[in-house]
Amino acid sequence: MGATVLTRFCLLLIVFCSLTLWAADSVVPLNVKEGLWEVTVVHSMTGMPTSSMANIPPDALAKMTPQQRAQVEAMMGGKPSTDVRKECVTKEKLAKNAAFSNTRGECMRTVVSSTGRRLEAKFHCEEKQSVSDGNFVMEALGSDNVKGTMHMVANTGSGHNMTMDLTITSKYLGSDCGDVK
Repeated sequence: MGATVLTRFCLLLIVFCSLTLWAADSVVPLNVKEGLWEVTVVHSMTGMPTSSMANIPPDALAKMTPQQRAQVEAMMGGKPSTDVRKECVTKEKLAKNAAFSNTRGECMRTVVSSTGRRLEAKFHCEEKQSVSDGNFVMEALGSDNVKGTMHMVANTGSGHNMTMDLTITSKYLGSDCGDVK
């Protein structure tokens, strides 16, 4: 497996900790409040060679915050890592089913089912020498509490498979987003 492919794959997973689902006519948005939310994502990965940190280009390492670098190191060592961020959930994001997730490249997405309480989708991504397949589920436990999971298996083209699992929890903080997008 090439170091560049592994590096890009790992960085994409850290920076874009979930995937965005685009709207379809039959997709029903989650029934949650608009406003400021706190999103917590716990990442775990298996199949990542631990020697790969040395293969990340120095300029890419220099652009990482200490927290991002620690997350990459933890993931490469097979340890779960946690990312907490704030997000402004808008009517537009809910309509596109893009709330509680960051964009993660170009992927084919298929909505399996959607209601005001639950959204389930499958995805297939092709990125250079890597192919990923997985599923994503988000559930509105109430209008101010959301949880979700994502499971993904990626093949780097050299027959090496990596598996990533995410657990997502989100809680409503208030109607004013301030300067949070």
